[in-house]
Formats: sequence, C-alpha cells, structure tokens
Amino acid sequence: MEEHVGGWWHDFITRHSEQRHPEAAVALADIQQLLGIWFRALGGDGGLEIATADATLSNARRSLLQRMAGTQRKTELAWRDENALRLPPVIDIFPNPQLNRDLYLWLGALAAMDDESTDEPWFRHNQRISRRALERFPGLRDKYLDLVQAHLEQRKLGHWPADEIAQEQAIRRALIEPGSMDALPPSRRMPVPVPLWLHPNPPQATPMPAAEPPEDPGAGGGKVKELEEVARKQTEKAETQDSDRGLITVRMENIFSWGEHVNVDRGTEDEDNDERADEVARDLDKISVTRNGKAAKTRIRFDLDLPAEAEDDEIISDDLMLPEWDWKKRQLLADHCRVVELVARDAQAIALPKRLDRTAAKLRSQFQALAPARVWHRARPDGEEVDLDAYLRYRTDRASGCQVAADNLYRQMNAGARDLACLLLADLSLSTDTWVNDESRVLDVIQDSLYLFAESLAATGDQFGIYGFSSRKRDPIRIHTIKTFEETYNGRIRGRIRALTPGYYTRLGAGIRYAAERLKDQGAGRRLLLILTDGKPNDLDQYEGRYGIEDTRHAIQSVRNLGFHPFCVTIDQKGNDYLPHLFGSSGYVVIRDPMELPGQLPLLYARLTAQQH
Repeated sequence: MEEHVGGWWHDFITRHSEQRHPEAAVALADIQQLLGIWFRALGGDGGLEIATADATLSNARRSLLQRMAGTQRKTELAWRDENALRLPPVIDIFPNPQLNRDLYLWLGALAAMDDESTDEPWFRHNQRISRRALERFPGLRDKYLDLVQAHLEQRKLGHWPADEIAQEQAIRRALIEPGSMDALPPSRRMPVPVPLWLHPNPPQATPMPAAEPPEDPGAGGGKVKELEEVARKQTEKAETQDSDRGLITVRMENIFSWGEHVNVDRGTEDEDNDERADEVARDLDKISVTRNGKAAKTRIRFDLDLPAEAEDDEIISDDLMLPEWDWKKRQLLADHCRVVELVARDAQAIALPKRLDRTAAKLRSQFQALAPARVWHRARPDGEEVDLDAYLRYRTDRASGCQVAADNLYRQMNAGARDLACLLLADLSLSTDTWVNDESRVLDVIQDSLYLFAESLAATGDQFGIYGFSSRKRDPIRIHTIKTFEETYNGRIRGRIRALTPGYYTRLGAGIRYAAERLKDQGAGRRLLLILTDGKPNDLDQYEGRYGIEDTRHAIQSVRNLGFHPFCVTIDQKGNDYLPHLFGSSGYVVIRDPMELPGQLPLLYARLTAQQH
C-alpha cells in the first residue's frame, strides 16, 4: 500500500510540476531533414550537421512544486559548436504542435545568423542575431511574435527579489523588441531559461593531452566494447584521484553524490562494469578526465591493430606523402599523410560469380551501345579501300594541269574512342563489415558493384582504374590497388576484388588526393573520379567531425581545380546531411537500398559520362 501511494504521489506531483505538453510534442527526428535544408538555405554553415542537444543544469528559480518533484533542474536549449547545430530532441513546451514546430524553425534561423562572437555577452548576442534574422527574413516576424506571446504567458512573475524581477523584465522587453536592452541587470540567480534563444553557456569539450602508455598494456585482458555515440558532454582535466586513501579524508556529503571521475587512458574507458561506464557517461553533465597506468577487466577501445606483415597485402610503395587541410589554421599541411600502396598477395584468376552472370550480360549489352561506332578515316596514304572523293579530286587537278602527288588516296575503317578516363575509389573501412541483411555484408555489396562496374566499362573500351582505401590515422593511408589504368580487366582483377577485406577508418581527403595523383597521369580530355562510400569521413584522431569534413571538401575543390569531375555514390542514409557541403547538390547520389548498388552503379556511370560526352 505504501509503495502504491508513493507511486501515485510521484506521478501526481511530477505531472503538475512539469510545464510540458506531450500531446503536442514535435520530435527532432521527424523534422531533422527539413531543418537541415532550412538552416543551410538561410545561410547557415553547410559543414554543420543537425544533432540533439544534451540537457544541462540550470540554476534558475523553480516553483515549490518543481522543487518538491525534483523537476526542471535541467533544461534543453539550442547551441552550435564546430561540428553541429544542436537542438532539443523533443519540443513540447507549447500546447499547440504548430508552435513547437515553428520554434524548431526559429532556432534554425537564429543559428544561421550566429557568427559565434565569443566576446559578446549572451544577452546582447541573442538579441543581435534575433534582430538580424527578422531584418533579413521579414516573413518570420509573425511566427516569432506568436512564439514570444505564447512564451511570455508561461513566464509568470512571483514574489521574487527585486533584482530577479528587474532581470525578468529586461528579458521580456528584449524578446518583444530585440536589441532594445544593452545589458542584463545583475542578479544572484540565473534567469529562467529562454527557449527562443541559444544557450548562454553551451558545453565545451576540453581536448585531452597525449597519454602515457599504461604500466601493463596487457593487464585486464577482458572483453572489448566500442563506445557508442553519446551527446556532447562538458569535460575538464583533473588530477589523478588516489583511490587508496582513507575514508577519513573524504567529505562525507560526497558519498551520496554522483561519482564524476572517469578514468580515460589512451582512448580506453577502464571500468569493471562496461554497462555502468556507458550509463554514467550518458548521465553526467561534466566529465573529469585524468591519466593513470591502471587497467581494468573491461576496456572500451577505439584503436585497431594492423595485421601481421605475412598476412597483409603486398606493399608496392610506401614513400608517397600527401598534404592535409587544417581548417582551424586555414593552412595546407605539406607531407602530412603517408600512403602505403598495396596489392593482394597471390590473387588467383577467377570467373565472374554465377549469381551476376545475367545482370553482367545485360549491362555489357547496354554499355556496348555507348562505345563509339566504327568510322571511316579518309585521305589516308594507305587503307582498306580507295577514297573515291580524294581520287576524283586528284584526277580533276591533274586534268586541269596542276602537278599534285598521288598520295592520301585511301580510306581506313577504325573504331572510335571516347576521350574519357574514370577512377573508381572504394571505401574499405571497418564499417563495410556490417550486415545489410542476413546474407550479405556491405563489403559483399561493394564487391558485386566492382565486378559489374568493371564488366560494363570493359565493354565500352573506356580507360578506368579501381582502387580501395582505408586509414589508421595519417600514417598509414592504405591504398589497395585493384586495377590500374594500364592493366586489362581479366580474371586476376576479379581475384583481387574477391580478396578485399574490411580495413580501418575513412580519411577520405587523403584517398581523394591520391586518386587525383593517378588521374593526372591519364591523357584523356575528360577525367571522372567516382567515389563509393558508406559513411562520413572519420579517423582515430581529430579527423572525426568538422576537421575531416573540411579536409575532404578542400580535397574535392582541389580536384575540380584540376579540371576533373568528382562524384560520390553513398549508401549512408544520412548522406544528405553533409554531402551537399562536400560535393554540391548535384555531385552525389544516395542509394537507399544497398542491395541495389551493384546494378545502379554502372547505370549511374553511363548517365554521368553521357552528360560529359
């Protein structure tokens, strides 16, 4: 009975303390694609993705019911960082779902105006970008005023101290007329959060210094688990805590608080209970990180080991160095990435897999129609037949008394040729080891795509090369040679395709720069770089996030400056979020069903080359 009454009381007090309207809720997941288009159309940074914002602690005044229920301690506000525009996962603060949806759109417009002026107080900064958004997009004014009116009805003044009342009145006036208030009156307490503005103090991550290797790298020897993506947390560096000190030195009130110290060592999370480590990381608002040399039974690892040399592909070359773009420094770092070129050891010649015979025959028939028709080359010194036009001109000139030589009187039938070269660059990162269905991995789909692509292009006579790539930081960038431009497509090339295995990470900028070096050697007038991938650029170091996106974008622009035509084919369902920033609106395609990729890739090539021909 006691538990029943307690549960009833908890539900009652929580329901009456929460200022939420779940029946009118709008989820970010339902509007995320629209918001991405909206944000970029209004001038927002194309390199930012749309992501969820983590709830942060608020020191604002709470009502008696909220304090009793323990609610409203955290709030979800929007902010942007170098990687993403972060928005609340659900907005349900208004009873009207249209208002909740309009709030998402307003926050997107506000973030598009944000120039990240870190030296400007948040109160003045939010007013300035609000006024800027309303001036640039007058059509937003009615929606904004409706949001302000609905929100002001929720901001009820109570019997507050004079300083808090003055602060609240300043916020109200700033909402109604952005730019009218220069500064927020001082108060001992933070004001009630403003969901129409960006976060006044968004979480900022602190980079960790390089860690010392643990005393016993092999200790623990337990299972390995990958850490899943979590919301952005605020971090701080801290001194190593001494777990052996006596209880007498610990403040007793800390015994019942959340433990905020997390051991992080060389990209590993040391914790005896891996599920608990994951839960704690998600619940904390700020994570303190230090270094120590201890290992635990379970370790969440982010690194991968390279295979032994005897089991790895054969190294062709390892001395090519490539640059990389540092978007923060606005500088191209020369000789930053080392390329290791590999080829499959002892790849045996094989026939085309039987399951692809029918599709390959159909594609070969279609692609043979793309090959230029055989044409007569006239006025040749020798050839298959006499060129009647040239001979008649010769006899006419002689009859008129002109002394002309009896040469170039034949014609020769030769096959035409398309002045075109294509390099297919395939992403062979670890993610290709995931399963598409119960029978096929992503890598299996990529292999079938390469088979059919090569069969099709061999039918046209076009020059083409096929390479795969993966990376493990900037050294090495592993380039797998599948078919060079000089090689003829045959059973051995098919054997190399079959020998492909999942690699490591996706340093896409380096892969693109390597492909450009190979295309430079081709004399064709039109050169196409076709990129096949299943996800975003990423690697173990800072390449994850905005750094990798901007380096890839710089590499693509460099390829275009050379006169080449880059085009991306991806099976990443989130590709529309970042590929327009990299390749432009017409420089990529997202294949929704990965199983359709093998048949679609050759046809896509046919359309691309038809446009260029």
